[in-house]
Amino acid sequence: MARKVFFSFHYDRDVHRVVQVRNSWVVRPEGEATPFYDKAEFEQVKQRAGGIEKWIEDQLKGTSVTVVLYGAETYDREWVRHEIKRSHELKKGIVAIAIHNVRHPQKGTDVAGKNPLSYWQVNVNGQNVPMSTLYRQYDWVNDYGYQNMPTWIEAAARAAGR
Repeated sequence: MARKVFFSFHYDRDVHRVVQVRNSWVVRPEGEATPFYDKAEFEQVKQRAGGIEKWIEDQLKGTSVTVVLYGAETYDREWVRHEIKRSHELKKGIVAIAIHNVRHPQKGTDVAGKNPLSYWQVNVNGQNVPMSTLYRQYDWVNDYGYQNMPTWIEAAARAAGR
C-alpha cells in the first residue's frame, strides 16, 4: 500500500542527503517496491516569512507516517522537535532514520547525530520514557534503507493503527 509520508529534517545541513533518501524509490524498476509519497514541498518552506506552524499542520494532514531523517545537528532543530511532537499527538506512525552515512556530493559522509526522538519524554504506564524507546530507528546505510524503507514505513503505519 502506498503511504503519504511527512519527512522531518534539518534543511540547511542535510537537504542533499534527504533528497537522495526521499527519491530512493523513484529509480527502482517498476513494481520492485511500494512507493511512498512525501506531502512536503520543502524547497518552498524557507521562503515563507511566517506561518511555519500552519505549514507543518497542513503538511501533516493526510499523512500516516512521519519519517525523521536525522544527521549531526537535527536534534537541536526547533521545528523538527515541533514536527515530532505534533506527529505523536496526532497518532501518526513515526520512524527515525540516521542519514549521516549518506554521501553528500561535495562533503562525503557526516558525523552521527543524536536521535531527535530522544528529546521528548512521554508517559507510559505512569513512567516518563524517551520517545525514542517507542518508535523504531534505523541507519539508512547500515540497515539498507534503499531496500527496506518501504517496509519500515509500513510497519510504523501499522504500529500506529493506520
